[in-house]
Amino acid sequence: MIGKLAAITVAAAVAAGAVFLGWQESDKPGALFRPDDAQVVASGEAIYGTYCASCHGADLKGEADWRSRDADGFLPAPPHDETGHTWHHPDELLFAITKFGVAKASGLDNYQTKMPVYDGTLSDEEIVAVLSYLKAQWPDAVRKRHDDLNANYARQK
Repeated sequence: MIGKLAAITVAAAVAAGAVFLGWQESDKPGALFRPDDAQVVASGEAIYGTYCASCHGADLKGEADWRSRDADGFLPAPPHDETGHTWHHPDELLFAITKFGVAKASGLDNYQTKMPVYDGTLSDEEIVAVLSYLKAQWPDAVRKRHDDLNANYARQK
């Protein structure tokens, strides 16, 4: 019950933040990210370099053997380029994972990860900028599939 309540709370907070801050792109339902905004992408690249590249790689390739748990039982940092699974998730979930962590965003109370929670470290705008930078690096076909995924997610809400 608490996991479901946490997931609903996270989703509501993300949706409210998106509306309040004006991130919703009218031509792309469900979209929070701005991969076509050069200023946002440049800001995201700098923030990514500071907070994310040490694990996910400056080239977005992630850590080796990222699908297999390490000796301590953790999954290595996945790639954020088109070879990873980042683009398999809607913007709202990616935002929530980055801000609140995998466990809280996904309602998985006991999920353990080495990825830090960025709530209180990065602002919502900075998180959106980082995720916009990632999406800006994907090939057009992957970006289109991600846009379609966001639209499908928005229709289901």
